[in-house]
Order: sequence, then structure tokens, then C-alpha cells
Amino acid sequence: MKQPAPKWIMALCLSVCLFAPDAGAAQSDLTLGIRLEPPHLDPTAGAAAAIDEITYANIFEGLTRIDETGAVKPALAKSWSISEDGLTYTFSLQQNVKFHDGTDFEASDVVFSLDRARGESSVNAQKALFEPIEQVTAEDKYTVKMTLKRPTGAMLFNLGWGDAIMVAPESAETNKANPIGTGPFKLAKWVKGDSITLAKNPDYWGTPAKLEKATFKIVADAAASLSALMAGDVDAFPIFPAPEMLTSIEADPRFKVVIGTTEGETILATNNAEQHFKDVRVRKAMAHAINRQALIDGAMFGYGTPIGSHFAPHNPAYVDLSKVYDYDLDKARALLKEAGYEAGFSARLFLPPTDYARRSGLIIASDLKKIGIDLEIINVEWAQWLKQVFKDKDYDLTIISHTEPMDIDIYARDDYYFNYHNADFNKIITDLNATADVAKRTELLHQAQKKLNDDAVNGFLFQLAKTGVWNARIKGLWANAPIQANDLTAVEWMD
Repeated sequence: MKQPAPKWIMALCLSVCLFAPDAGAAQSDLTLGIRLEPPHLDPTAGAAAAIDEITYANIFEGLTRIDETGAVKPALAKSWSISEDGLTYTFSLQQNVKFHDGTDFEASDVVFSLDRARGESSVNAQKALFEPIEQVTAEDKYTVKMTLKRPTGAMLFNLGWGDAIMVAPESAETNKANPIGTGPFKLAKWVKGDSITLAKNPDYWGTPAKLEKATFKIVADAAASLSALMAGDVDAFPIFPAPEMLTSIEADPRFKVVIGTTEGETILATNNAEQHFKDVRVRKAMAHAINRQALIDGAMFGYGTPIGSHFAPHNPAYVDLSKVYDYDLDKARALLKEAGYEAGFSARLFLPPTDYARRSGLIIASDLKKIGIDLEIINVEWAQWLKQVFKDKDYDLTIISHTEPMDIDIYARDDYYFNYHNADFNKIITDLNATADVAKRTELLHQAQKKLNDDAVNGFLFQLAKTGVWNARIKGLWANAPIQANDLTAVEWMD
């Protein structure tokens, strides 16, 4: 049940509505509100979701692309064939494609992009996606052959990630500040701390964008988000940052509130190498001490789905494990006592600057205090979180939503920030990567989910809802988020 908005929000709605403009003539520009500014604009050189949310399918493209349903579609590769042994992929490329700087996109750019992504000096946050590739060769100007070390059932999907976009050798090193892709939009202006504006690419090889201009406006707090929406300064929020306000917005016919799904598994990420959390009994105790539904109601105002593993509930291979660790403080205390922590202990909880993390952190700290775990809450900015937590692994606990698609395999990475190492889980992922059969993949995905749940690797909290809010005259924005993207290629205003 969704909670009603506070009275001050309703009053704000009434006051700013007096100044909101009426629907007018057809528009060709769009302003989208976003919560976080990306550190840069190169999807091949950073883990921040905000990069892909601006650049994916707009500025940069890959050989394949993921659509709103999560299906794999052609992109810069217009077609492909796969050998019977699953080891050789032959891609036929779109012709007459140019990068934004006027250089031609050809097979040699594909070789360069994939070799760069998997190379020894690669800084790609998803470098592991490219590890199965043995060799990439240009057969001719518009044909690429990719040979794998082993069959990899998800390869076409992996090539649709933002991390697998195609870049040119002439501009690859400057894409952070001056992104040069093949997409339907170009970077027009970046006002640091304020906005990023894209302009229509008049030389786009495919179906032209319907918008002439799109501006991503950085709106830092909830009250400002509502004011900007009501005043018409922002046309759409792909994810509205304040779910407590949605009930009020739904009552206004000028706007649509579109609740969809995301790939955002929101977790109490746990450093499994830290002294206390090496013991699975401690991790299970925490799982029993967190009331997930109360957390969703309190931190997300009812928007979200409880989860018990690192997997999206909308996926056909999902197993509902959310009730395995029921809310039971007696069980939690017994497990801590068995682990030798009857008197409890202290730990650090690092919270990045997202509303879901900050609100959830306060509730979880209160929950865990009831069983003797005293959390020191440390609020950090995004850059510090990426360095200290994600890269340096200097943390005990953190709350983060992993929005990458189908990313359960991250638990098999030796150097990942969870510090989880399990040979049985690694074998499941190895077998999954080598399997293309849907039924077999589903069974392996079931096993993977159950193993993570059994080991209580992290505190699996809830699946982040996609709380879209936009002007009712806008069509073409995604309701769901199977990947980190705000694909603007089909967005337009209705008269």
C-alpha cells in the first residue's frame, strides 16, 4: 500500500501549479531530470550508471542493442551468424555509418573497440564481458569475425551493454569530455553541475531522432524535483527521486506516473573479507534482522519488491527466495551468539548520495542495533564511494542498487568488491556462460540464485522500481529499465 504524501508536498503542488504552463504547440526539445551527474561521458571507462543513462543509444551504439523488453536487436551490426560449435560469430555491419567527427565506421573500428575493451590496459568496468573473446578480425570493410575461447550463451546480449559500444581510434582517448559516437545525438554542451545537452545528429545513418534537442538537467533534491516538474522547467523524470510525492502527481492530468521495473537489485553490500562478515552466521543473522517490507514502506514509500538473491523478479528465470530469511530477531541473536558475537560489534556503513541509500541506511542501522550490531553511518559522495568502496574495497557495509542487466556473474569475479570467493558458485557461472539452451540456462540461474541466498553473501533487500514521471504529451520514453539507459531515439511530443 502506497503511503500518502506529506501535507507540505500537497501544498507545494497547489502553489506551483498556478504557474505551470498549459499544453501548447508541438515541441522538438525535451528536458529530463536526473539525480546524479556522471563523472564523465565514456561508457568504456567508468562504472557509474549515470554515464550510460545519458549516452546509451543516444551518443554511442554497439554491434547489438537491448530494447525496452530486454530483447537483443541489431544495431551497428545489421545481422550475424553463429557457427554450429558456438565459437565463431560473423557480423555484417551497417554501411555508410559515420562517427560524429565525420570519420567512417568500418570493421577496423570494431576490431579496435573490442581489442581495447579486453586488452591488458583496459579500464572497462565490465572487462570480464569480453574475456571469452579469443580473436576479432576484419574480413572486409563491412564484415567482422569474432572467435571465442568457449561457447558463451550471453555474448550477443553482452555486446549490447553500454560498456561494449563502438569507438574510433581517433577519438577514443578523449571521449570522457568530448564523446564521439555514431548515435542519433551529439554532445552540444555540458555545464558542469547543471546540465548536459544533446543535439540531433543530422548525418545519422539510421532512423533520425524526432527530437532536435534533449537536455539532461541535474536536480539534486526532492523538493526541487517537484518544483521543476510543476513549473515546466523539467518535462520528465525517467526515475522520479521522491516516491512519496507520486500520489499527488498522479492526481494531476498534465502528467503520467509510470511505474515499471528495473534491473536494480538493491543490496546491503557486505565485505566478505572483513573479520566479522567472514562468518556466514553473522551474514544470516543480519538477513533475519532486516524487515524488508518495512524497509520498502519506510524508505521507498511502498515502491519496490522484496528479493532474496541478486536477480530481477521480472526475469522468467527468477526464483522467489525473499522469505527464506524471515524477520526474526530471536533467530538473528542466536546466530550471532553461535558465531561468538553475543555482545555484538561495531561496523562502518558507507552510504552514497542516493535517496534510497540514505533512507534505507537509517532504517537498517536501527534494525541491526536491535541485535547488537552498531553501525557508524558514513555519508560519502559518489566519487568517494567509487574509489574507497568499489575500487579499494575499504568498507564494511554499503547500500547500493546494482542496475546492470543480468549481472549475477559479478559474484564469480575474483577481484570484485564483495570479496566473495566460492568455487561451487564459480562453476555454476562457468557452466552458464557455456550454455545457450534456454531450459538449461534457467536451471543454472536457479542454482546461482539459491547459492547466493544460502551463503547470504549480501543483504538482498529489494528490487528498485522505475518511478517514471513525465508530461502526458510525451511518448516514447521507456516504462521499464532492462539496462541503464534513457533511450531517446523514439521520443516525441504529441500534439
